[in-house]
Amino acid sequence: MTEVTIIIPNYNGKKLLENCIKTLERQTCREFKLLVIDNGSTDGSTLVTSESLDMEMVALPENTGFCGAVNLGFKMTETPYAILLNNDTEAEPHFVEELLKGIRQSEHIFSCGAQMLDFRQRDLIDNAGDLYTLPGWAVARGKGRPAADYGKPEEVFSCCGGAAIYRMSVLKKIGVLDENHFAYLEDLDLGYRAKIAGYRNCYIPGAKVYHVGSATTGSRYNEKKVFLAARNSMYVIYKNMPVLQLLINLPFLLAGVLVKWLFFCRKGFGHCYLKGITEGITQCKKCRKVRFKAGNLRNYVKIEWELITNIFRVLSHR
Repeated sequence: MTEVTIIIPNYNGKKLLENCIKTLERQTCREFKLLVIDNGSTDGSTLVTSESLDMEMVALPENTGFCGAVNLGFKMTETPYAILLNNDTEAEPHFVEELLKGIRQSEHIFSCGAQMLDFRQRDLIDNAGDLYTLPGWAVARGKGRPAADYGKPEEVFSCCGGAAIYRMSVLKKIGVLDENHFAYLEDLDLGYRAKIAGYRNCYIPGAKVYHVGSATTGSRYNEKKVFLAARNSMYVIYKNMPVLQLLINLPFLLAGVLVKWLFFCRKGFGHCYLKGITEGITQCKKCRKVRFKAGNLRNYVKIEWELITNIFRVLSHR
Protein backbone atom coordinates (compact mmCIF):
# COMPACT_ATOMS: atom_id res chain seq x y z
CA MET A 1 0.00 0.00 0.00
CA THR A 2 1.32 3.44 -0.94
CA GLU A 3 1.29 5.51 2.25
CA VAL A 4 2.97 8.72 1.17
CA THR A 5 3.06 11.19 -1.70
CA ILE A 6 6.24 13.23 -2.18
CA ILE A 7 5.43 16.72 -3.44
CA ILE A 8 8.22 18.71 -5.10
CA PRO A 9 7.43 22.29 -6.15
CA ASN A 10 9.72 23.44 -8.97
CA TYR A 11 10.48 26.67 -10.78
CA ASN A 12 13.22 26.76 -13.43
CA GLY A 13 15.28 24.18 -11.55
CA LYS A 14 15.69 21.43 -14.13
CA LYS A 15 19.21 20.31 -13.14
CA LEU A 16 18.42 20.48 -9.43
CA LEU A 17 15.20 18.54 -9.96
CA GLU A 18 16.95 15.82 -11.96
CA ASN A 19 19.52 15.36 -9.20
CA CYS A 20 16.85 15.33 -6.49
CA ILE A 21 14.85 12.64 -8.27
CA LYS A 22 17.95 10.47 -8.72
CA THR A 23 18.35 10.35 -4.94
CA LEU A 24 14.69 9.40 -4.52
CA GLU A 25 15.27 6.50 -6.91
CA ARG A 26 17.74 5.09 -4.35
CA GLN A 27 15.35 5.11 -1.37
CA THR A 28 15.09 2.04 0.84
CA CYS A 29 11.33 2.67 1.01
CA ARG A 30 9.92 2.86 -2.52
CA GLU A 31 6.22 2.78 -1.61
CA PHE A 32 5.54 6.39 -2.55
CA LYS A 33 4.12 8.44 -5.36
CA LEU A 34 6.18 11.37 -6.67
CA LEU A 35 4.25 14.49 -7.63
CA VAL A 36 6.16 17.40 -9.19
CA ILE A 37 4.27 20.68 -9.43
CA ASP A 38 6.00 22.96 -11.91
CA ASN A 39 5.39 26.69 -11.54
CA GLY A 40 5.52 27.76 -15.17
CA SER A 41 9.19 26.93 -15.78
CA THR A 42 10.82 27.88 -19.10
CA ASP A 43 14.00 25.80 -18.77
CA GLY A 44 12.59 22.41 -19.82
CA SER A 45 11.82 21.26 -16.28
CA THR A 46 8.52 19.74 -17.36
CA LEU A 47 10.40 17.19 -19.49
CA VAL A 48 12.09 15.63 -16.45
CA THR A 49 10.97 12.04 -15.87
CA SER A 50 11.89 8.94 -13.87
CA GLU A 51 11.97 5.43 -15.28
CA SER A 52 11.66 3.67 -11.92
CA LEU A 53 9.34 5.87 -9.84
CA ASP A 54 5.57 6.36 -9.89
CA MET A 55 5.90 9.98 -10.98
CA GLU A 56 3.44 12.60 -12.16
CA MET A 57 4.40 16.02 -13.52
CA VAL A 58 1.87 18.86 -13.32
CA ALA A 59 2.79 21.86 -15.46
CA LEU A 60 1.19 25.14 -14.33
CA PRO A 61 1.00 28.02 -16.82
CA GLU A 62 2.40 30.57 -14.34
CA ASN A 63 4.30 30.87 -11.08
CA THR A 64 1.80 30.46 -8.25
CA GLY A 65 4.53 30.56 -5.60
CA PHE A 66 5.63 27.83 -3.23
CA CYS A 67 2.28 27.86 -1.41
CA GLY A 68 0.15 27.64 -4.53
CA ALA A 69 2.14 24.73 -5.93
CA VAL A 70 2.20 22.80 -2.66
CA ASN A 71 -1.52 23.30 -2.03
CA LEU A 72 -2.30 21.86 -5.43
CA GLY A 73 -0.11 18.91 -4.47
CA PHE A 74 -2.00 18.49 -1.20
CA LYS A 75 -5.30 18.61 -3.08
CA MET A 76 -4.13 15.84 -5.39
CA THR A 77 -2.77 13.66 -2.55
CA GLU A 78 -4.78 10.56 -1.75
CA THR A 79 -2.30 8.94 0.66
CA PRO A 80 -2.38 9.26 4.49
CA TYR A 81 0.85 11.28 4.48
CA ALA A 82 2.56 13.83 2.26
CA ILE A 83 6.24 14.74 2.15
CA LEU A 84 7.26 18.20 1.00
CA LEU A 85 10.69 18.26 -0.56
CA ASN A 86 12.60 21.15 -2.11
CA ASN A 87 14.02 20.55 -5.58
CA ASP A 88 17.49 21.68 -4.40
CA THR A 89 17.99 18.70 -2.09
CA GLU A 90 19.73 15.33 -2.17
CA ALA A 91 18.04 12.73 0.02
CA GLU A 92 19.93 9.98 1.82
CA PRO A 93 18.58 6.45 1.09
CA HIS A 94 16.70 6.16 4.43
CA PHE A 95 15.02 9.59 4.15
CA VAL A 96 11.48 8.40 3.37
CA GLU A 97 11.71 5.37 5.66
CA GLU A 98 12.81 7.44 8.66
CA LEU A 99 10.16 10.12 8.20
CA LEU A 100 7.45 7.47 8.02
CA LYS A 101 8.79 5.82 11.19
CA GLY A 102 8.72 9.18 12.95
CA ILE A 103 5.17 10.19 12.12
CA ARG A 104 3.77 6.72 12.81
CA GLN A 105 4.88 6.97 16.45
CA SER A 106 1.76 8.84 17.52
CA GLU A 107 -1.49 10.13 16.06
CA HIS A 108 -0.78 13.37 17.93
CA ILE A 109 2.22 14.10 15.68
CA PHE A 110 1.28 16.39 12.80
CA SER A 111 4.67 16.71 11.12
CA CYS A 112 8.23 15.41 11.20
CA GLY A 113 11.15 17.30 9.73
CA ALA A 114 14.37 15.89 8.35
CA GLN A 115 17.90 16.78 9.35
CA MET A 116 18.76 19.27 6.61
CA LEU A 117 22.51 19.50 6.03
CA ASP A 118 24.53 22.09 4.15
CA PHE A 119 25.03 20.91 0.57
CA ARG A 120 28.65 22.11 0.44
CA GLN A 121 29.74 21.56 4.05
CA ARG A 122 27.99 18.29 4.71
CA ASP A 123 28.91 18.00 8.36
CA LEU A 124 27.06 21.24 9.18
CA ILE A 125 23.36 21.73 9.89
CA ASP A 126 21.19 23.78 7.56
CA ASN A 127 18.01 23.19 9.57
CA ALA A 128 17.16 20.93 12.51
CA GLY A 129 13.62 22.20 12.97
CA ASP A 130 12.28 25.72 13.36
CA LEU A 131 12.00 27.62 16.62
CA TYR A 132 9.66 30.58 17.13
CA THR A 133 10.50 33.14 19.79
CA LEU A 134 8.91 35.90 21.86
CA PRO A 135 10.29 38.75 19.65
CA GLY A 136 8.53 37.18 16.68
CA TRP A 137 11.66 35.69 15.14
CA ALA A 138 11.65 32.34 13.37
CA VAL A 139 15.02 30.63 13.79
CA ALA A 140 16.41 27.67 11.86
CA ARG A 141 17.65 25.50 14.71
CA GLY A 142 21.32 24.55 14.51
CA LYS A 143 22.12 26.41 11.29
CA GLY A 144 25.87 26.42 10.63
CA ARG A 145 26.66 24.17 13.59
CA PRO A 146 28.05 20.60 13.63
CA ALA A 147 25.50 17.95 12.73
CA ALA A 148 26.90 15.74 15.50
CA ASP A 149 25.35 18.13 18.04
CA TYR A 150 21.85 17.50 16.68
CA GLY A 151 21.66 13.72 16.59
CA LYS A 152 18.65 13.21 18.87
CA PRO A 153 14.96 13.33 17.89
CA GLU A 154 13.25 16.31 19.53
CA GLU A 155 9.99 18.19 19.51
CA VAL A 156 10.30 21.53 17.70
CA PHE A 157 7.98 24.46 17.14
CA SER A 158 7.52 23.65 13.45
CA CYS A 159 9.20 21.74 10.65
CA CYS A 160 10.91 23.30 7.66
CA GLY A 161 8.76 22.64 4.59
CA GLY A 162 11.90 21.94 2.57
CA ALA A 163 11.99 18.32 3.81
CA ALA A 164 9.12 17.24 6.04
CA ILE A 165 6.24 14.78 6.28
CA TYR A 166 2.67 15.81 7.18
CA ARG A 167 -0.40 13.93 8.35
CA MET A 168 -3.12 14.59 5.80
CA SER A 169 -6.03 14.03 8.22
CA VAL A 170 -4.79 16.94 10.35
CA LEU A 171 -4.23 19.14 7.30
CA LYS A 172 -7.91 18.71 6.47
CA LYS A 173 -8.78 20.00 9.95
CA ILE A 174 -6.43 23.00 10.24
CA GLY A 175 -6.17 23.97 6.58
CA VAL A 176 -3.32 23.90 4.09
CA LEU A 177 -0.65 26.55 3.43
CA ASP A 178 -1.80 30.16 3.44
CA GLU A 179 -1.35 31.35 -0.14
CA ASN A 180 -1.28 34.97 1.04
CA HIS A 181 2.29 34.17 2.05
CA PHE A 182 3.33 33.21 -1.51
CA ALA A 183 6.62 31.99 0.01
CA TYR A 184 8.49 32.13 3.37
CA LEU A 185 7.18 31.37 6.87
CA GLU A 186 4.22 29.47 5.45
CA ASP A 187 5.56 26.30 7.08
CA LEU A 188 5.93 28.06 10.43
CA ASP A 189 2.33 29.25 10.19
CA LEU A 190 1.18 25.71 9.40
CA GLY A 191 3.07 24.22 12.34
CA TYR A 192 1.74 26.99 14.60
CA ARG A 193 -1.86 26.19 13.66
CA ALA A 194 -1.23 22.52 14.37
CA LYS A 195 0.13 23.34 17.84
CA ILE A 196 -2.91 25.49 18.62
CA ALA A 197 -5.04 22.44 17.79
CA GLY A 198 -2.95 20.30 20.15
CA TYR A 199 -0.67 18.48 17.73
CA ARG A 200 3.13 18.07 17.84
CA ASN A 201 5.93 18.72 15.37
CA CYS A 202 9.11 16.67 15.61
CA TYR A 203 12.69 16.65 14.31
CA ILE A 204 13.93 13.29 12.98
CA PRO A 205 17.74 13.28 12.53
CA GLY A 206 17.74 9.84 10.90
CA ALA A 207 16.06 11.35 7.83
CA LYS A 208 18.84 13.29 6.12
CA VAL A 209 18.91 15.60 3.11
CA TYR A 210 21.60 17.91 1.75
CA HIS A 211 20.20 21.34 0.92
CA VAL A 212 21.67 23.86 -1.52
CA GLY A 213 19.56 26.73 -0.13
CA SER A 214 18.24 29.86 -1.88
CA ALA A 215 18.51 28.06 -5.21
CA THR A 216 15.38 29.75 -6.57
CA THR A 217 15.86 33.22 -5.06
CA GLY A 218 19.59 33.25 -5.80
CA SER A 219 20.96 34.50 -2.46
CA ARG A 220 20.35 34.33 1.27
CA TYR A 221 19.34 38.01 1.39
CA ASN A 222 17.69 39.89 -1.46
CA GLU A 223 14.99 42.51 -1.73
CA LYS A 224 12.14 40.12 -2.51
CA LYS A 225 13.06 37.61 0.17
CA VAL A 226 13.51 40.25 2.90
CA PHE A 227 10.21 41.89 1.96
CA LEU A 228 8.20 38.65 1.90
CA ALA A 229 9.67 37.33 5.16
CA ALA A 230 8.98 40.64 6.94
CA ARG A 231 5.43 40.87 5.62
CA ASN A 232 4.68 37.25 6.41
CA SER A 233 6.02 37.58 9.95
CA MET A 234 3.15 40.02 10.59
CA TYR A 235 0.68 37.57 9.04
CA VAL A 236 1.87 34.80 11.39
CA ILE A 237 1.40 37.01 14.45
CA TYR A 238 -2.02 38.32 13.41
CA LYS A 239 -3.38 34.92 12.43
CA ASN A 240 -2.25 32.84 15.38
CA MET A 241 -2.13 35.06 18.46
CA PRO A 242 -5.40 35.87 20.27
CA VAL A 243 -5.80 39.55 21.17
CA LEU A 244 -4.79 39.09 24.83
CA GLN A 245 -1.64 37.17 23.91
CA LEU A 246 -0.79 39.79 21.29
CA LEU A 247 -1.11 42.60 23.84
CA ILE A 248 1.05 40.74 26.37
CA ASN A 249 3.75 40.10 23.76
CA LEU A 250 3.56 43.49 22.03
CA PRO A 251 6.61 45.10 23.74
CA PHE A 252 8.77 42.11 22.82
CA LEU A 253 7.42 42.00 19.27
CA LEU A 254 8.13 45.72 18.78
CA ALA A 255 11.66 45.23 20.10
CA GLY A 256 12.08 42.32 17.72
CA VAL A 257 11.06 44.46 14.74
CA LEU A 258 13.49 47.21 15.78
CA VAL A 259 16.44 44.83 16.13
CA LYS A 260 15.67 43.19 12.77
CA TRP A 261 15.37 46.57 11.06
CA LEU A 262 18.78 47.61 12.38
CA PHE A 263 20.21 44.29 11.19
CA PHE A 264 18.83 44.72 7.69
CA CYS A 265 19.92 48.34 7.57
CA ARG A 266 23.50 47.07 7.93
CA LYS A 267 22.84 44.63 5.08
CA GLY A 268 21.40 47.38 2.87
CA PHE A 269 17.83 46.08 3.02
CA GLY A 270 16.34 48.27 5.76
CA HIS A 271 13.82 49.86 3.40
CA CYS A 272 12.66 46.44 2.10
CA TYR A 273 12.17 45.19 5.64
CA LEU A 274 10.08 48.21 6.69
CA LYS A 275 8.04 47.97 3.50
CA GLY A 276 7.28 44.33 4.31
CA ILE A 277 6.34 45.10 7.92
CA THR A 278 4.05 47.93 6.79
CA GLU A 279 2.27 45.81 4.21
CA GLY A 280 1.98 42.94 6.67
CA ILE A 281 0.24 45.18 9.20
CA THR A 282 -2.06 46.90 6.70
CA GLN A 283 -2.95 43.75 4.77
CA CYS A 284 -3.08 41.17 7.57
CA LYS A 285 -6.88 41.13 7.74
CA LYS A 286 -7.04 39.40 4.37
CA CYS A 287 -5.57 36.37 6.15
CA ARG A 288 -7.94 34.01 7.93
CA LYS A 289 -7.35 34.37 11.67
CA VAL A 290 -7.38 31.20 13.73
CA ARG A 291 -10.59 31.24 15.72
CA PHE A 292 -10.00 31.23 19.46
CA LYS A 293 -11.52 28.26 21.27
CA ALA A 294 -11.60 27.97 25.04
CA GLY A 295 -10.80 24.29 24.68
CA ASN A 296 -7.41 25.25 23.22
CA LEU A 297 -6.47 27.55 26.12
CA ARG A 298 -4.00 25.03 27.52
CA ASN A 299 -2.33 24.83 24.12
CA TYR A 300 -1.99 28.62 23.94
CA VAL A 301 -0.35 28.65 27.38
CA LYS A 302 2.10 25.93 26.29
CA ILE A 303 2.89 27.88 23.12
CA GLU A 304 3.53 31.08 25.10
CA TRP A 305 5.92 29.23 27.38
CA GLU A 306 7.65 27.79 24.33
CA LEU A 307 8.08 31.28 22.83
CA ILE A 308 9.88 32.31 26.02
CA THR A 309 12.05 29.21 26.43
CA ASN A 310 12.99 29.18 22.75
CA ILE A 311 14.92 32.40 23.30
CA PHE A 312 17.23 30.48 25.64
CA ARG A 313 17.36 27.51 23.27
CA VAL A 314 18.55 29.82 20.50
CA LEU A 315 21.14 31.48 22.75
CA SER A 316 22.43 28.11 23.99
CA HIS A 317 22.34 26.53 20.49
CA ARG A 318 20.00 23.74 21.57
